Amino acid sequence: MGKLDGQTVIVTGASRGIGAEIARVLAAEGGRVVCAARTLREGDHPLEGSLEHTVAGIRDAGHEASAVAVNISEAEECERLVQEARSLYGPVDVLVNNAALSYFLPVTDYAVNRWMRSWAVNVHAPFILSQLALQDMVPRKSGRIVNISSVAAIGPGHGPYDGEHAEEFRLKGGTGYGAQKAALERFSQGLASEVYADGVGVAAVAPSLIVPTPGTVFHHLVTGYDDPRGEHPNVLAQAVLLLSTEPLDAVSGRVCYSQQLLRELGWIEGGSGPGIDVDWPVSGFTLR
Repeated sequence: MGKLDGQTVIVTGASRGIGAEIARVLAAEGGRVVCAARTLREGDHPLEGSLEHTVAGIRDAGHEASAVAVNISEAEECERLVQEARSLYGPVDVLVNNAALSYFLPVTDYAVNRWMRSWAVNVHAPFILSQLALQDMVPRKSGRIVNISSVAAIGPGHGPYDGEHAEEFRLKGGTGYGAQKAALERFSQGLASEVYADGVGVAAVAPSLIVPTPGTVFHHLVTGYDDPRGEHPNVLAQAVLLLSTEPLDAVSGRVCYSQQLLRELGWIEGGSGPGIDVDWPVSGFTLR
């Protein structure tokens, strides 16, 4: 018996990296996974990975998944995604808002159209998709929404900004991305409080360390897929599975980090290297 047997699951950004791994893990637990992204076929995007590759791997392993090519920066496309998921597998049980669009640029160089589009993917789409999924979840008094965040949500603290603090904290040019992930965390906790009485759990989780993926390698956030400073995508995928299946009171409103969460609830022992630990400030905090 799988933890998600027969449940309808949507995972956005499932063509590569973290999203593809989340889709594989949730499908292995019996979820009927709708894999959503823009890249349907290998070669449609400069980065390695595609929905067809993700879905083929899941099906080859004996599990169930389908691909929906979609541009979630547009509200109508979000609506189409949820409708297709319902047509394929029935009402939505689990929504994982993983897709992200990142331009690591200083604000002075950030084109307005890119700024608007990244907010559309990273914040507006999770709102729209959550609202649509809740149409299924609230009447049935069950469901889970998991939003994928980032340590970038933690700001650099107050000035002066000189020496080691001269550049924006953690991710150079990451002010926009960090603001979006901070907004997503606040949205997650606020929504969790709104739908708790309806039996729906909402949480946000970030990797404890940067995950080597085609995207993070491309942006030079890691040196390669074997960067020892990185965290394997399966760690975050297991954290998403935990948030999708553990009792409501254990997970609702969580804004957390993968290794910390897995250790706390006994899914792993110890850690796999440095990273965000239980004493680290989480949502709404900046460094002092």
